[in-house]
Amino acid sequence: MASQPVGLAVVGAGSWGRNHVRSLATMSGVDLRWVCDQSDAVRASLAQNHPGPTFTPDLAQVLADPAVRGVVVATHAPSHAAVARQVLEAGKDVLVEKPLALRPEDAADLVERADRGGRILMVGHLLLHHPVVEALKDLVDSGELGEVLYLVCRRLNLGVVRRDENAWWSLAPHDLSIARHLLGADPVAVSATGGTFLQREQGIEDVVFGTVRFAGDRLAHVHVSWLDPHKTRMLTVVGSKKMAVFDDTSGDQKLTVYDKGVEPPASLRYDEGVRVRTGEIRIPAIRMSEPLRREHEAFVRAIETREPPLGDGHSGLAVVRALDAGSRSLAAGGAEVEIDL
Repeated sequence: MASQPVGLAVVGAGSWGRNHVRSLATMSGVDLRWVCDQSDAVRASLAQNHPGPTFTPDLAQVLADPAVRGVVVATHAPSHAAVARQVLEAGKDVLVEKPLALRPEDAADLVERADRGGRILMVGHLLLHHPVVEALKDLVDSGELGEVLYLVCRRLNLGVVRRDENAWWSLAPHDLSIARHLLGADPVAVSATGGTFLQREQGIEDVVFGTVRFAGDRLAHVHVSWLDPHKTRMLTVVGSKKMAVFDDTSGDQKLTVYDKGVEPPASLRYDEGVRVRTGEIRIPAIRMSEPLRREHEAFVRAIETREPPLGDGHSGLAVVRALDAGSRSLAAGGAEVEIDL
């Protein structure tokens, strides 16, 4: 006997939230029952293309429906924690868009509530569900790259300029979540410097250079900007044996593996240095699929199995702690800020 579709709701359907509606409304095994948004225009626009769910401005209506098992929260970032808290208090599982919260203490509170209540708390770290990131994780875990030494993450473009958050909070969550996932550890310290050029009076940084330290002196350098002539979405992973580059803007070469490295000679003399090794370049064939659909599939699977999903609340908390440490470092002129774990 086939299982019943999983009842879901989306809260916050403007901007990125409409993509959640689009994906869930066409997903098998899902009953998108509600779409909640305060804007009459947003609700009216989406209702034209998605006749299945009920549209409402009232969150209480959504949470009162016993058939709703999970809720996707895609409201503005300042309200993420408050809305997610209401969902958890109503006894429902929740997928919260990134960042999980704007303060570490709020993120920690959500994690504690979810753990205490046996609820699924997942964070919309979308790129964790990208097929190339999955392939990168396999490369790291298999040992093909050797020991991962450091990562370089560049997420640049010209626009979209935000007025309620800086480039660090807007763009860096993607790279922080990927770095944590690939290294299998939480960040322990962050140093960051940035520049404010477009909104000087508001003090909103348009570009940020962050260095994130992990256990074992492993590093992730994160460069984010919405004031750059190139659209760049690139991650370089440098290992002791091989190196890999994920270029998300490439059409057919999204992942490249370089058999390159540096090795000390067998017996190092004063007049000898390290040897540079250069081997083949490999472009693995990767079957692409939409990360958002894969994220939704992971959320539904977690609801049904009760197993923690990739990008769970603990992942979201670690990213918020790193973002907060980066903000404090920016305010301190780039001084390294240790993260309280």
